[in-house]
Amino acid sequence: MKRVSPTAPSSAPRSGLCFSRSMHDEAARARAAANVLRSAAEPRCGVQRADTAAKCNRTPCLPSDMRRKKSSIWLPYFDLLSLTLRARPRQKVAKPKPSVTRPTSAAKTRSTKRTRAAHAGRTSADNARGTWLRSFHSARPAAGRLINHLAYALYLPAVPAAAASMPAVVMLHGCKQTAESFATGTRICDLAQRAGFAVLLPEQAKTSHSHRCWNWHGDSSQSEAPAVASLVDAIVRQYGFDRERIYLAGLSAGAGLAAGLAMRYPELFAAVGLHSGPVFGAPSSTLAAMSLMRGGSREDPLRVIENCVDVSDHPGMPALIVHGEHDTVVAKQNAMQLGLEFARINRLIDGQGTLRVGEQHVYSRKGVDYTDYLKSGRLVVRVCIVHGLRHAWSGGDPREAFHSATGPDATAMFWHFFRPRRRKRAQ
Repeated sequence: MKRVSPTAPSSAPRSGLCFSRSMHDEAARARAAANVLRSAAEPRCGVQRADTAAKCNRTPCLPSDMRRKKSSIWLPYFDLLSLTLRARPRQKVAKPKPSVTRPTSAAKTRSTKRTRAAHAGRTSADNARGTWLRSFHSARPAAGRLINHLAYALYLPAVPAAAASMPAVVMLHGCKQTAESFATGTRICDLAQRAGFAVLLPEQAKTSHSHRCWNWHGDSSQSEAPAVASLVDAIVRQYGFDRERIYLAGLSAGAGLAAGLAMRYPELFAAVGLHSGPVFGAPSSTLAAMSLMRGGSREDPLRVIENCVDVSDHPGMPALIVHGEHDTVVAKQNAMQLGLEFARINRLIDGQGTLRVGEQHVYSRKGVDYTDYLKSGRLVVRVCIVHGLRHAWSGGDPREAFHSATGPDATAMFWHFFRPRRRKRAQ
C-alpha cells in the first residue's frame, strides 16, 4: 500500500484508523497553539512577553517549549515561605526603664504659671537614687530676648524628709559644660542624697553663648542673673524648700555669675561658694573681661565694690572661695581680690582694707593656703588656694572636663561651709 503524507491531499479514501490519528494530531496542534497564545497574553513571569517584561524591568522568560528547570518547581514554595516569615508579627522588646524613681506625689506639686512642670528622666550624675528632673523656666523678657527661657535640671534626693524643711543648693556650671556634666564632675547629687538637700542646676543655652558661658561681664542687661534669680524664686515656691537655707555655688564663668547674684540678690541666698571665678566687677567688654581673668582687677577691688553695691544696705554674704594655684585661665589674684570684696560686704574691713571687726588668720595645711576672716569667732569669709591645681574643680571626677582629682573635695567643703548658715527673713 502506498503511504500517504498527512499533510498532502489524497484522493484515496482514508481508513477509520488514519482519520482518527489525523484528528488527534490536529487537536494536539490546536491545544499547543492555544497554550502559546494564552501564555503570551498572561503578564506573569512564568512565560511572558518581551514587552510585558520590559514594563516590570524583568528579563523575558524562556519560550514555553523549553524544558523547565527543577529549581522552578520548588522556588515558588520557597518564596511563599519567605513571605510568610516576613508577614509574621515581630515580638516587641520592652524599652529599658529609667534607673531613677519617678516623682512621688509630694514632688508632683502644681507648677507655677511661668515655670513649666518638670518631667522625670534618667540621671547620669553619680547613679544617685533620687529623682532627676528636666524642664525650663520662662523669665521676664530681657534685652534681645523677647522669649527668655532658661533650661534647668533639678535633683530631689530620695529621703523621707518633707520638702518644706529641705535646703537647696544652686549650682552654676562653667563654660563648655552642661547641667549633667557639672553634676557628674562635682558628685553633688551623691552628696545631696546622703545629706538630704535638693540641687538646682540652671543651664546656659548655646543660643546665648556658643560655649555655654554665662554672661557675667558687660552690660548688666545682657546678664542671665535676673533669669536665674527668677528661676530660684519660682522653684523654691513650687517645691516648698526652706527659704532660709538656699545656697549658691559656681565654677569659672558660673562663679562670676554667682558673685553677681550674691551682690545683687542677697535676700535669696544664705551663703555663696566660688570656684576658679573672676573678681566681681563690671568689665565693659570681652577683651576687658579676659584681661581681668588673667591678672585680676587693675582697679582697687574695694573701690569697685563701693561703686557697684551699696555696702551700708547690703545684709552681708558668707563666702567660701576656692582657686587653683596653677590656674592659667583665671589667675589666683582674682581669688584674693574676691576675698577682700566679700570681707567688705560683710563689713569686716573698711574702704581702705583695714580690719575693723573680727580677726584674720593666714595659714597653710595639707596642700592648701587659707585666708580666714572671722567675726565673733565664727568663720565668715574663707579663701583657699589649692597647691598643684589648675583651672578645674578640686577633688572632682577627672573623667569630666574641668574637674580634677587634685586637692580636697570642693563639693564637701562647700556643703560643710553652707550647712550651719541661714538667711533670716525680714519681718
